[in-house]
Amino acid sequence: MAKVGIIICDRYRLCSGAKCFRSARERVGGFSRYEGEELEIVAFGTCGGCPGANIEDLPEAMKKAGAEAIHLATGFVVGYPPCPYLEDFIKLIEEKSGLPVVVGTHPVPEKYYRIHQKFNYWEKFGWEEMMKPLLPKKEIRESYD
Repeated sequence: MAKVGIIICDRYRLCSGAKCFRSARERVGGFSRYEGEELEIVAFGTCGGCPGANIEDLPEAMKKAGAEAIHLATGFVVGYPPCPYLEDFIKLIEEKSGLPVVVGTHPVPEKYYRIHQKFNYWEKFGWEEMMKPLLPKKEIRESYD
């Protein structure tokens, strides 16, 4: 069984997590890597706000709760602007906790996909490869609007 923790961007601290939990059930987006496996979300929290007040300690708490990987929620890459600390967060979490980091939870909703295509944020940051699991076919993206 895969056990994961989810860290969301603090801009979305009031988020219900519904899209993240749905995508975990459906094994789409960042959770597509667990197709055919049992999956348990063992912890859910925010980064603590810019520049990541919770990033040093939260992953270790998630590891103690049984997390074997940390997912940085899709909000980090679809917010306006996308998180400027994302790459630093990945390095710090992996180095300090020893856990792998997966960028993304739910698929990018179609409405966000369209606007990001106009501004080319993901290309500017060199994130095209990282974004692939979060960009399934249009019908799935539309279902996450």
